[in-house]
Amino acid sequence: MPIFAPPNSEILKPYNMKENLAMNMNPLVQLLKKSPKEFTKADIIHAVEELEIKMINFHYVAEDGRIKTLGFILNDKEYLMQILSNGERVDGSNVFPSFIQAGSSDLYVIPRFSTAFINPFAEIPTLSLLCSYYNKDGKPLENSPEYILRKACKSFTDVTGFYFQAMGELEYYVIGDAEDLYTIPDQKGYHESAPFTKFEAFRAECMYNIAKAGGMIKYGHSEVGNFTMDGKIYEQNEIEFLVTDAVEAANQLIIAKWIIRNLAYQYGLDVTFAPKITKGKAGSGLHIHTRVVDANGKNQYVTKGKLNSVAHTAIAGYMTCAGSLTAFGNTNPTSYFRLVPHQEAPTSICWGDRNRSVLVRVPLGWTHKNDIVADLNPLEKAVKEDRSQKQTVEFRCPDGSADIYLLIAGLVCAARHGFEMEGALDFAKKTYVDVNIHKAENAELLNSLAQLPTSCWESADELSRNRVIFENHGVFNREMIDDIVKRLKSFKDQNIRKEIEKKPEVMDQLVHDYFYCG
Repeated sequence: MPIFAPPNSEILKPYNMKENLAMNMNPLVQLLKKSPKEFTKADIIHAVEELEIKMINFHYVAEDGRIKTLGFILNDKEYLMQILSNGERVDGSNVFPSFIQAGSSDLYVIPRFSTAFINPFAEIPTLSLLCSYYNKDGKPLENSPEYILRKACKSFTDVTGFYFQAMGELEYYVIGDAEDLYTIPDQKGYHESAPFTKFEAFRAECMYNIAKAGGMIKYGHSEVGNFTMDGKIYEQNEIEFLVTDAVEAANQLIIAKWIIRNLAYQYGLDVTFAPKITKGKAGSGLHIHTRVVDANGKNQYVTKGKLNSVAHTAIAGYMTCAGSLTAFGNTNPTSYFRLVPHQEAPTSICWGDRNRSVLVRVPLGWTHKNDIVADLNPLEKAVKEDRSQKQTVEFRCPDGSADIYLLIAGLVCAARHGFEMEGALDFAKKTYVDVNIHKAENAELLNSLAQLPTSCWESADELSRNRVIFENHGVFNREMIDDIVKRLKSFKDQNIRKEIEKKPEVMDQLVHDYFYCG
């Protein structure tokens, strides 16, 4: 199957391409004067020569969800050409141990030129590229998570004629030595500023390096969670990205996690993306926003300032598949310490507008007709423009344990299913709520709603029940779903919540075991 090519996201930009690129922080964009989507092998060679690059790093995501690295010292231009033209071999049985056997384990890793960036941590000038996996026959590895996402996107377009876009909200805790100056109340860190938050400068440097590596960041801020424990201060942060095509959205999140961890290590800080690190404190999620666009890049979720039937149809797919999506987005037992009532994480399968107690939230959008900037700034003239392009739909249960490629692929399949199922609009209407479902007066409504899984074991059962949705169109194959179900069942955590009530030390051990998940 050829590389699936979504519409150029630059179509969405209402300004001149040169002006757009002028503020891009990626040194390769500045040198080559073109969007990363347009990078070629010749461009990479030119950049290596101009920037006096001495090493090339291939990065690829393994079964554990983390980036792996293969480094090349550049001997001469011919060797550089060889690397970029042919890729290299790796041992697939160590990269994907659950489904590749040692007896026939060789895989090719092939660089994707659009992902090139300058390694910000290497003392030796190094250019890095994300790679895709190919098998002995020179075909994409069917069970590679990145290829599964590409297949999911193609199937969505084949069924709907539209293109699927996404972006992530990356939450994480930064951990350093506690101090007594400018303290803030426990769990009151939302959008706090220095000096009350201690790691604002660290977050800013993370954002800067992510942007230089090609990440398109929307903003960053401190989050709710903050507490001290055992002489350490734990501060929750969030970096949110801009909407782009689904594969690029996944690439950006993966590179961002790698950059944040590396920079924390240089600072002598600790960082965790773990879903939950202690009882009673805010957990960290990985909310995924989605949007559907046409071939011209126009948002198909909104008509005349209101969410339309396309959005409702996609939401119906999310509602139908919600429990099984946890198999990709909530992948170890600590995920289910976060998905409990009254902890700003969803538990019920429902959706609503601007409602943080639901699974799928429709965030406040710029769907009004007022130019509120002009209203507040008298020197500005009011401008009439369609601001509904920004409207997204937010899926709120995933966390940092997610396999990011598989999670977004699952969301694409779920949205596609909305267009394939019968009665999608009725189902969307049935699962809509406009109240806080956790308030006592709404107990009857809460009891009528289906609930998310409470363990990896239940998540596996949900995936087994809905597996045909993900296997349709050849996106996930049967062996891949079987492997995911087997892994989730291997935790044997079906009674984990009762177990940790009796033995709190069990939670502590699990948090320790999965502290660096994803």
